[in-house]
Amino acid sequence: MFSKLAYSVFEESIKDYHKFDSVDQPISNAYPKDKFEHLLYAKNWVDAVQWHYEDIIRDPNIDPVEALVLKRKIDASNQVRTDMVEYIDSYFLQKYSGVKVKENAKINSESPAWAFDRLSILALKIYHMQEEATRAEASQDHRDKCQAKLDILMEQLSDLSTAIDDLLQDIENGSKFMKVYKQMKMYNDDELNPVLYQNKK
Repeated sequence: MFSKLAYSVFEESIKDYHKFDSVDQPISNAYPKDKFEHLLYAKNWVDAVQWHYEDIIRDPNIDPVEALVLKRKIDASNQVRTDMVEYIDSYFLQKYSGVKVKENAKINSESPAWAFDRLSILALKIYHMQEEATRAEASQDHRDKCQAKLDILMEQLSDLSTAIDDLLQDIENGSKFMKVYKQMKMYNDDELNPVLYQNKK
């Protein structure tokens, strides 16, 4: 089950990140670069760092200059996240390249990699909601509310995992087919973002 494999790698990445809990720490990906797990670990690590970037930038007392620097880091991180999704989809395109697609095959609304992207973020939500549900210094009311949210997240994990495995099985047997579009983000491109290309004049 790809979803079970992916989630276990995501959990490992999250655990490794929180050993030091610093956005500046180097990635500690122990998987060989030719393994699918390497891609999964790298994807979640980027997500974990960005999760904490988003926490930091919401500090009401953050220095405006530091906030701008951090915003640039978030922009760069978003691009890396998108690139990682495309790498994962390339893996599946290669894996299922020999599948004979059925005549009545349908396309899915999202590619496998974007579903894994959602699973990676969900793993982070579950980790941090678990922290809040068990935070000793928080009120009982806070812990109870967070536990209720955690229960919903765990249900979502079950549903999303099933959906991912069903999608991959459908692709493998030719009932669905992959069609991947590049994201073509415009805001980071100095040829496509008017603010950037007008400043080049």
